[in-house]
Amino acid sequence: MAETLKKGSRVTGAARDKLAADLKRKYDDGASIRALAEETGRSYGFVHRMLSESGVTLRGRGGATRGKKPSAD
Repeated sequence: MAETLKKGSRVTGAARDKLAADLKRKYDDGASIRALAEETGRSYGFVHRMLSESGVTLRGRGGATRGKKPSAD
């Protein structure tokens, strides 16, 4: 997926299946949706939709949590 896709171009058939598989593999290896979107030249929403269609379990957003702080005993 070294070449970026033309922005806004339709991705169908075998090309869509290959792109979905590549995105799924990279996401499972730890890449963020934003990084994948930038790499492919597509939008965050497009990458998110492709991952969802591929059956990927999306990760949480991370960051600070509001849970109880662990005690420092």
